[in-house]
Amino acid sequence: MKKRTIQIVAKQVWVHTLKNKSSFWLISFFNILLCFALISGYYHHYNQQKTVKAYSHDVRERWESNPDKHPHRMAHYGYVVFREKFPLSFFDFGMDSYVGNVVFLEAHKQNTINFSEASLSNGLLRFGEISVGMILQLLLPLLVFFWGFGLITEERQHGTLRILLTQGVSWQELIIGKAVGLFYLSLTTYLPCFLLAFVFLLLDASTYHNVEIIGRFLILIISYLSYFFILSLLAVYVSSRSKSSKTSLVSLIGFWLFFALILPKVSQVAGKNLFISPSKIEFDTAIEQELIEQGDSHNPNDPHFKKIKDSLLKAYHVDSTHKLPFNYGGYIMREGERLSAETYQKHQIKLIQVYQKQQNLIRLTAPLNPLIAIKNISMALSGTDYIAYNNFQNQVETYRYHLAQTMNELQMKYISNRVKNSADKNARIEKKHWEEFPDFKAEFLPLRAVFMNEIISFLSLISWIIGFWLLIKYSGKHLKAF
Repeated sequence: MKKRTIQIVAKQVWVHTLKNKSSFWLISFFNILLCFALISGYYHHYNQQKTVKAYSHDVRERWESNPDKHPHRMAHYGYVVFREKFPLSFFDFGMDSYVGNVVFLEAHKQNTINFSEASLSNGLLRFGEISVGMILQLLLPLLVFFWGFGLITEERQHGTLRILLTQGVSWQELIIGKAVGLFYLSLTTYLPCFLLAFVFLLLDASTYHNVEIIGRFLILIISYLSYFFILSLLAVYVSSRSKSSKTSLVSLIGFWLFFALILPKVSQVAGKNLFISPSKIEFDTAIEQELIEQGDSHNPNDPHFKKIKDSLLKAYHVDSTHKLPFNYGGYIMREGERLSAETYQKHQIKLIQVYQKQQNLIRLTAPLNPLIAIKNISMALSGTDYIAYNNFQNQVETYRYHLAQTMNELQMKYISNRVKNSADKNARIEKKHWEEFPDFKAEFLPLRAVFMNEIISFLSLISWIIGFWLLIKYSGKHLKAF
């Protein structure tokens, strides 16, 4: 292949398309739409982060201002945690609007994360939100197909295709050259948006505390560039195989429907039917039944915890819990918390495994659908996919368990067994212990983990480019100039 020939063909596509006034208006429209989505997304992200920080600060102040009291009362007083958005979430909303943002943490109970934006909004949200990711994934491909459906069929219909081929231009050079020109045209629609997104990213203070955020953004840009180069190759190749522009346009619209609607919906339904997940009522009931079988730590006559009591009395050679060197009630609460947490974690792991199987089935369609590949990559890098949400869930549960067990250990250490109830003055400990307990701080997934989670999607984009390269290279002999 001659690089010079490819450049000439690409330039011809660029000049010819931009001469059309409709192209200018389409480029302007998409730039305005993308910038509007980006600015509104960043504005929403900024306001929510500001709100989260304000309420998180208020929760912490209220926690530390609690007076001296029994530590188990503090365990039930609880803690409120707010989910912070990843700095790139303004680019692709992903699942953020459909998962919760606030969770109340307390002893002996794992509450769900509530107050999702979907639950607080009207029914229009079911039609989707306008984000940069959505526009790039679903709408801009239509513009690429609109520009590319007639790039070769029109040459064939006008009789200029044979002239090009007789002048020494190969099919491979022609297809790749026009695809490169079409790719350059697509850059005019979203390159300004990427530059603005980078500016917004630099305005976020958290970007300077985590250099991986810039790395994520660069990989995101490369991924979208690969996606649009694949679409450009597809549009030109379909045009080269079609007898007329009408046939080419219908074929490309068919590809778009298959990528955007048919395959995602079929894979989603198949995943739910093949790997059935329990409802929330079924999930909670299963945990509750198992906890009932284990015993009730608040019931002194419970058989399971009575055995623990007898073993402690025997181990310390005493005849009463009052003579134990630690608070017996705190010890029992700690054991009960451990059992309930292990039970919840066991059922939670099973539930997550079902969800992962459903997602993996959809993810496996990426080699057939570049839209699924770029969608998974976009959400993962923007920190708005289910894996990022599940990572937050796990950190919340770890923090809740640590809070409950810390209060139980404080009870064991500072509360005497002679104290009759938590209302007793001697059952109180100093408030400095609340101040010493650390605040909640979620950690985002590292870039390496994100990359490994979406390795199939990354490889799918690469395989699409390699596949088109081989297809164009070896199909030139079968293409016709008339």
